[in-house]
Amino acid sequence: MPVLTADSRRDYEIRHYPVLVYALVPLCALVLQAWLPRVLGRFAWFDLPMVIAVYFGLGRRNPIQGSLIGGALGLFEDALTHHAIGINGIAKTIAGYLAASVGIRVDVENFTVRVLVTFLLSLLGSGVYAFIYRFLLGMGAETNWLTELYKAIGNAAIAMVLFPMLDVTMIRD
Repeated sequence: MPVLTADSRRDYEIRHYPVLVYALVPLCALVLQAWLPRVLGRFAWFDLPMVIAVYFGLGRRNPIQGSLIGGALGLFEDALTHHAIGINGIAKTIAGYLAASVGIRVDVENFTVRVLVTFLLSLLGSGVYAFIYRFLLGMGAETNWLTELYKAIGNAAIAMVLFPMLDVTMIRD
């Protein structure tokens, strides 16, 4: 039985989507991320651009593309909020890179693995965000990690619903 290397596995299982999916899904995630916290207030325990960056990073299995998708989503999210430009960009770039790197090495067709990766990368993104905001910029107070845990659980719950819906749009060979 031939063994698949990381490169041949990545080339074999790359997911492709219509161009409209690449354009509209991130746009909808950014608009909802900017609008819903205004409606829900402090109960907005989700990060839709992070979930989308992880999804496309896992599906495309290319660390460069995962980094670019995550960075672009993070920068646009920063532009729509009151945060310093680049903080979310850095956090989501790291998450997109790691999601794509995990996608190369692990079977990401497994639903549980995808949700677990989303949960862990959401926690990591919150940690990177808190580190940059507090130590590098010298702004902000202590991070409430219980809230960040709820946010990661919310992102995993959103991934449980959103990932199967996005899988339907995948182009089959």
